[in-house]
Amino acid sequence: MTARNDTSQITNGTSMTWWIGPAFFASGFAALIYQVVWQRVLFANFGINIEAVTIVVTAFLAGLGVGSLIGGRVSVRKPELLLMAFGIVEISIGVYGFTSVQLFRWLAEFASGMTQASSGALTFTLVLVPTVMMGFTLPLLVSFVVRENRNVGFSVGQLYFVNTAGSALASLFAAAFMMGALGESKSVAVAATVNVTVGAIVLIQAVRSRL
Repeated sequence: MTARNDTSQITNGTSMTWWIGPAFFASGFAALIYQVVWQRVLFANFGINIEAVTIVVTAFLAGLGVGSLIGGRVSVRKPELLLMAFGIVEISIGVYGFTSVQLFRWLAEFASGMTQASSGALTFTLVLVPTVMMGFTLPLLVSFVVRENRNVGFSVGQLYFVNTAGSALASLFAAAFMMGALGESKSVAVAATVNVTVGAIVLIQAVRSRL
């Protein structure tokens, strides 16, 4: 009897939130395009060596971790605003994305006379800001889906799967096609457009759910 009830809850929750999977897939797709392009832009402007690679990767992972912590706190304190917050964050990532390549290049010129430590700190900050926002999104969606289907394991597993699948596809797509065909600025513009589109769709869903 319990197993049937659990299955029913999962099925009902899935039917109510079917659009979240594609949305988070697209979010993960955009995130890895950013990582691939931003690494190339930063390495081209700040230099490529083991220190530069370490700074970029560390900033990316640290931002995701810090963002997850912040998002987890928000999801507990403001459960009624989960979708609104996710949509706003996605649009914010997109806005940053549209300006990121030019921003990185401008700051590289500004930092040309800086010490290696100072330019490293600047590079770390440039990557940390958007990745904190990216990390913010997972706990928001996990909390929302759990509230809908009452199954933590299913919710986390589903969202991790679709987000990771989107990221994996993006890493192959960006390296094999996008960078060569579109270049850095246009590739990032594609990712930013995806973020803004996802954010807008989620905000619309959030407004509908509150009506």
